[in-house]
Amino acid sequence: MDIVLRAARYLRIHRSTTPRLAPTDVGRIAFRVQLSDLDELRHMNNGVYLSTMDLARVDLIQRAGVWSRMRAHGMYAVVASQTISYRKSLTLWQRYEIETRVVGYDERAVYMEQRFVVGGEVYARGVVAGRFLRRTGGVVSMAELGEVIGVDVAAHPVPAWLQDWARSVALPSSRKPAPSDWT
Repeated sequence: MDIVLRAARYLRIHRSTTPRLAPTDVGRIAFRVQLSDLDELRHMNNGVYLSTMDLARVDLIQRAGVWSRMRAHGMYAVVASQTISYRKSLTLWQRYEIETRVVGYDERAVYMEQRFVVGGEVYARGVVAGRFLRRTGGVVSMAELGEVIGVDVAAHPVPAWLQDWARSVALPSSRKPAPSDWT
């Protein structure tokens, strides 16, 4: 079964059977590596990691009640940057959890850390910078986002290492040129 369909079904069931969270809590969601998740080397494909990270973020914001508040205000999230580091492979039928938490906020983005965990051990770790946009166009300020979701964003600054990462991976604004020049 396609990961998106399987996950959509799983999230509906999971959401109805798990406790509510605060936006500052660590969200945990369990998965099992499926045959369709494997690559030619018989471990979980790197693209599947990113797809399941998306699902874990959605789970956290739904369980924290943030999803409905954002929708009511015409907001939605997009990934601006992400990176992942792999330590151990996930293999067929292996159970794992993804732990997701908000690390901090700056003037432009929300930063989240996500861990793939088996038996309390980190197998992979991802970092994601998310931006919030309006359905009617434009960017949502972090101050407005904080009001909508009930979080004092100023009380959760981004750690220095994550600020360095964000600067290092940033691309020019979509309003500026970004030529593909390899020289």
